[in-house]
Amino acid sequence: MDNQKPKKITDEKVALVKAEHYCTYQERSQQEVRDKLYEWGLWTDAVENIISQLIGGNFLNEERFAKAYTKGKFNQKGWGKIKIKQGLKLKRVPDVLIKKALIIIDADEYLHTLEKILQKKAAILTEKDTHKRRYKLQQYAMGRGYEADLIADVLKNSDL
Repeated sequence: MDNQKPKKITDEKVALVKAEHYCTYQERSQQEVRDKLYEWGLWTDAVENIISQLIGGNFLNEERFAKAYTKGKFNQKGWGKIKIKQGLKLKRVPDVLIKKALIIIDADEYLHTLEKILQKKAAILTEKDTHKRRYKLQQYAMGRGYEADLIADVLKNSDL
């Protein structure tokens, strides 16, 4: 088994084509693409040039990425807004775009998802003490990125 390092790309045109494929496959943040280009061994000037070409060609759109990320993490993983926001910040998405992206989550659907997550967790909890049980449910939901006041409301208005 040979442990060869991935081939470095020195030709900017080749890197651009490869980056276009990388962006076409899935929505990416600028930072993800930038990191990938550096990983390929490109210099700063080439990286920034390729990034601007990708934006110009609409292969890279930070707002579109933020909305897709938000939708995906909420619908697929049931993440709350806090965890989604942290994820977007890690990908260096600007705060303005994070706010825009979080708006797309429907408030009723958000509440319904939180209730569903808590019910699912409550069904597998073996804790008998009511206070400890509620605490565990609250901690679980906070770990999933939901707001403490919203969790408290849901727990107060349910028999979990």
